[in-house]
Amino acid sequence: MQDAGRLSCGAVGSPFDAPTAALELTARVPYCPNAGVNDIHPFPSRHSLESKDGPAPGRRARRSSRPARALIFAAVAFFAWFVVGCGGLNVRLINAAQKKPNNVWMFFTVDAGKDKPVGGLVAEDFEISEDDSVVSVFESKQIIQNPEVAAVMYTMLLVDMSGSITESGQADALVDAAKSFADRVGKSQKVGVYAFDGSPQIHSVVPFTEAQGSVEGGLEGLRKFKPKDPSTNLHGAVVEGLRTLKKELDRDKRPLKFGTLVVFSDGADRANRVTRDEMKAEMDKDEYENYEMFAIGVGAEKEIGQAKLEEVGRNGTETATDRAKVKETFDRMAARLEAHMKRFYLLSYCTPARKGTHRVTIKATSKRDPEGSGSVEYEFNSDGFGPPPDCDPKTPPAFDIKSPGEKDK
Repeated sequence: MQDAGRLSCGAVGSPFDAPTAALELTARVPYCPNAGVNDIHPFPSRHSLESKDGPAPGRRARRSSRPARALIFAAVAFFAWFVVGCGGLNVRLINAAQKKPNNVWMFFTVDAGKDKPVGGLVAEDFEISEDDSVVSVFESKQIIQNPEVAAVMYTMLLVDMSGSITESGQADALVDAAKSFADRVGKSQKVGVYAFDGSPQIHSVVPFTEAQGSVEGGLEGLRKFKPKDPSTNLHGAVVEGLRTLKKELDRDKRPLKFGTLVVFSDGADRANRVTRDEMKAEMDKDEYENYEMFAIGVGAEKEIGQAKLEEVGRNGTETATDRAKVKETFDRMAARLEAHMKRFYLLSYCTPARKGTHRVTIKATSKRDPEGSGSVEYEFNSDGFGPPPDCDPKTPPAFDIKSPGEKDK
């Protein structure tokens, strides 16, 4: 049976390695005080860990003696010191596979905390161990492959073109900002641009394409956009945007699919075609588990507050009350997406195992924080492994569409 992947967080050579291991949850989610639950997943999950605290202490417990209180205080102080001292990385396994002659692939993300993606790591920054024994780099031939050989990533920019935008003369500034955004993000993935107003459906401005010129040309058409309905169907647009994004991603044959929805609006939903709860129910569907959702809000503070864009941008929100700063706000969001893209890694190596089930551990260490590391585990079966032919680590991965944890279901 294959392991869904084990994550850990700790410091190399830390005296707290053993306590950290003891605190590891049975679900194999790491205990790392610097990171919240959402920091561990590349596309933060809507599921969270609830407190397991017991009932409130009774009278007898409240009448603790001073020595007891001092002991508790000391324990809390020690724990607080331990919290500050945890400088680990969060490594999250997305998919893994093995194939004859003796190839092993692991696709994962590396983060250093909430909204702190770790990019720029090279093959030498990862230590491979099998059954707790380090595998020599000369034997493993480990390399980092381009994630695009197995994964497709799309970003949809969904812009508010309701009457409050088009009639206030903001369209030109919005188009300029959107062009800059698409140019930056489009260098690493496909970008599609859609618009919404008060209508039930969103409007295609630029279909998903890798041709940058097409994106810029299509965006120019927004300068003269006339809404069919001047109201604002924000909630409905989010629902339609997610469905359209999934439909486009499903056309690609690569097994791993990641979608990003970026919604721009200057205010709250006014059309009320779709309720906030209905929108959130759509966002919570399992089919969007590997999707990230961001929001950009530019406008009056009261109006932006009523929009509750943080519920749309559950992975991040950028706002500005000064409408003149729309491009600056888009640029900040583009920078966040660029950084997030660089945290994906596809590690490929040649295992020395030739028979039986083995546990591989990949430990990542960042040069920027050599005292911090994180690891992830995966179990694979090597029966029948070995040359001929010789193992080539450049061979594209044989990933299943299902994640490792789902393959045995």
